[in-house]
Amino acid sequence: MKDDVWPMVHAERAALIADLARLDAEQWRTPSLCAGWTVHDVAAHLVDTARTTRLGFVAGLVRARFDFDRLNSQGVERRRGASPQETLERLRWAAPRRSGPPAPLDTRLVEEVVHGEDIRRPLGLTRRYPPEAVVRSLRLQARTSASFGGAKELAARVRLTATDTELSIGRGPEVTGPALSLLLAVSRRRPALDELHGPGAPALAAALYAPR
Repeated sequence: MKDDVWPMVHAERAALIADLARLDAEQWRTPSLCAGWTVHDVAAHLVDTARTTRLGFVAGLVRARFDFDRLNSQGVERRRGASPQETLERLRWAAPRRSGPPAPLDTRLVEEVVHGEDIRRPLGLTRRYPPEAVVRSLRLQARTSASFGGAKELAARVRLTATDTELSIGRGPEVTGPALSLLLAVSRRRPALDELHGPGAPALAAALYAPR
């Protein structure tokens, strides 16, 4: 059922809030895995996406001239507090929400898992994500066009096989690794490539990180 997404989303938000609450000021300034964004910026982005509604998303996209990068940057600027504590309180307030853009509900899982790692990995933090949350996120990315941040075209050329769960997606030379690493790689998080193996790994790297 679609509604079962929200308990997982809320659990991920709560876990990240607990991790963020333990950070000092310097850690909030740490560069995240999102190019150009600090940990603080990613947290502000998560506030923005948690507060997004369907109509608000469309209106914001129009204001951003249909530029998703500009839309996200404007959201960070709007939701970033004057201090990490203020941003954290905004995230706490937004965490129970069940709104989102006009997109599949599993995009909410992708947001929480991938951005959770954007924050945790540079800080040396780890989380054991529920396998279902990671698998659903990876399946969605594999059927979402690259123009919307997914890897549909890539999944038609390589086979993504998780070594820690029963999941294999796509056709072609095989790429193997933990499901979380596969998810991060197809979400264009370069450090995850070091955790992947198989004859398709070089092709995966070349396709994901070729100049656009």
